[in-house]
Parts: sequence; structure tokens; C-alpha cells
Amino acid sequence: MEDHIEDYMHFLTVEKGLSKNTIDSYKRDLKSYSLYIKNVEGMEGWNEVSRVNIVQFLGHLGDQGKSSKTVARHVASIRSFHQFLLREKAVEQDPTVHLETPRTERKLPKILSLSEVEALLEAPDASTPLGMRDKAMLELLYATGIRVSELIGMKLDDLHLNMGFIRCIGKGNKERIIPIGQTAMNVLGDYLEHSRLKLRSGRERDDHLFLNHHGRGMSRQGFWKNLKALQKKANIEKELTPHTLRHSFATHLLENGADLRAVQEMLGHADISTTQIYTHVTKTRLKDVYTKFHPRA
Repeated sequence: MEDHIEDYMHFLTVEKGLSKNTIDSYKRDLKSYSLYIKNVEGMEGWNEVSRVNIVQFLGHLGDQGKSSKTVARHVASIRSFHQFLLREKAVEQDPTVHLETPRTERKLPKILSLSEVEALLEAPDASTPLGMRDKAMLELLYATGIRVSELIGMKLDDLHLNMGFIRCIGKGNKERIIPIGQTAMNVLGDYLEHSRLKLRSGRERDDHLFLNHHGRGMSRQGFWKNLKALQKKANIEKELTPHTLRHSFATHLLENGADLRAVQEMLGHADISTTQIYTHVTKTRLKDVYTKFHPRA
């Protein structure tokens, strides 16, 4: 049974081109599913699994206190895996055909106000190479709405300052072109001309756009650590993650009249319903403003 999971991981990597984080998530879900099927249901092959067994496994997750979102993710992993087994003729039937996905509560993303964004972007000390790098990273995140994994994976060749856009490789190795504003272009130009050269000085060449103090590409953990320090310096008390700037980018665009389809394309969402969550954020913010400032609210 484990061999089939490994074959599926290979399929996701080579044919689907999914990211390492996504594949690791699938693998964790299917490992817990496989252990349950073998140890609790006492089965030795995937062909023995029925819809009832899967429903019982999902109930087992619920008994462990797993959230509806986690259960829904397991359903997606299991369904995709069994469809793969059927296509590969490893099984004779797909037990997930009539399996229902549990409804999940969609939480509105947390965003920063314009003044909080300004405070965060001004927090790095741009007089130092590392501070200029941090400022450039934050400016690019807010200017384009890219994911932090896309940010740290960017290469020098992905940046086209003279034409005012970046080339981004997102989930599933899908490419998208995103424009960047003049402010971000100026900061990135300063970083390339002054700071990046100093970070790379005397070290082996690395073509990542953003380098750490060792002259190598920034890591996700390194950026997270720096962001927390800058959050404290900017006196921002809200919960702040790298994704918060992505949420803020989308919400601020829509609040200023941007087209939903254009925002979807820039964010790299496959389904526009994912982007529509930001329209709910703008409505909620309008209501908050009305309640706060209208004399008869």
C-alpha cells in the first residue's frame, strides 16, 4: 500500500509539478489514512476499501478534534489518490465517488490598513544593505501580492525593471506576469545597485534576487524572523504573517475599483471564487467605517 502512495507522490511531482509543500501535505494526509486503513480496518490492499471505511476514517479525525478545514483537506487528498489508483488500474473501483466534502467556515483574511502598511514599509533601516534588502522585499510583496515562497524563489532574470513587471512561477509551475509600481521599482533599483552587490561581495555567485548575509538565497524562516522584528518596530499589534501583505494587496486594489478578474490573474488563483473572499472583506470594512463615523449608526 505504501508503494502506491510513493507512486502517487512521484506523479504529483513529475506530472503535476506541484510544490514541495503541497506534496508534503498530501503525503501526511495519506500516511495517516493508510495507517488507519491497515491498523484499524485491518485491510491489506486499496481494492478492499469502501466508502464506509473512508467515512469512518473521517469520523476518526473528528474524534481527534481535527477542524472541518483539516477534514476537508483529507477528503481532497483521499479522493485524488483513489482517482489516481483507478486510472493506473491498481483498483477496480473508486470508493470516493459519492463522498461528500464537509462544509468549512471561510474566515475573512486579516489585512493591514494603509497607515499600517506605510509603517511596516518604513520600518527597515534602508541605510544598511540588509535593511535595504528587507525594504525591497516588503515593497515587492505589497506591490505584487505574490506569495512568500514565490518571493524567495525569485531569480534576477525574473525582474524586469525597465519594463515594469516581474515574472513569477507559482503553484503548479504556472507562470504569470505582474506589473510593479514606480515606488517598488525605485526601491528595487537601489537594492540591486547598492545592497545586493555588498551582500554578494567576495562570495560564490547566487542568482536569487534576494540574498541573506551569507550571500545565498533568503529562506522562508529567515524572512519570517525579519518580518516579526519589523512588525515590532512598526508597532503593529495585529497578527502579521507574510500572507497578510498578499491579502492587503488584493483588498486595497478592490477597494480602489480594480477589476476582480485582474486581481485573480495577479494573485494566480485558479478559481475566481477564491479571489471573491476579498470582496467580502471590502464590504465588512465599509460597514465598520459606517458604524464608526455615521452620527446615527
